[in-house]
Amino acid sequence: MYSIEWQKRGLLHAHILIWMMEKITPNRIDEIISAEIPDIEIDKDLHDIVSKNMIHGPCDSLNNNSLCMSDGKCTKRYPRDLLAETITGKDGYPLYRRRSTEDGGKSITLKVLNNTIDVDNR
Repeated sequence: MYSIEWQKRGLLHAHILIWMMEKITPNRIDEIISAEIPDIEIDKDLHDIVSKNMIHGPCDSLNNNSLCMSDGKCTKRYPRDLLAETITGKDGYPLYRRRSTEDGGKSITLKVLNNTIDVDNR
C-alpha cells in the first residue's frame, strides 16, 4: 500500500506500507533501507541525487532562521545521532544506521546560503 505526495520543494514523497511474511531483523533492514550518504565510487548517480535532494538543512546553529526551527530546535529532530548499526527504538521503530566517517560513513561538502559546510550522516 502506498501514497504519493508532493513535498514543499516540488519533490515526490512516498509513504509505503509493506506486509512481510517473516519479521525483518535490524541487520536485514540495512539491506533494504539506508539513511546514509551513498558511496560515490559505488553509485555516482545515487550519490548525486541524495547530495542534491535529500540532505536536510542547514538548520540548528548553522541557520536559526530555517523553517524547521522552533524554540531553538529542529522540529525534524536533526542532527540525528550517529549509530554503527540499526537498532530498534523504544517505540518499536528502527533507528537507522548512520555511520561516522571513522566507522565507514561518508561525508560531503555543500555550498548552502553562500557558506561551505561539511555534511555527514547525521
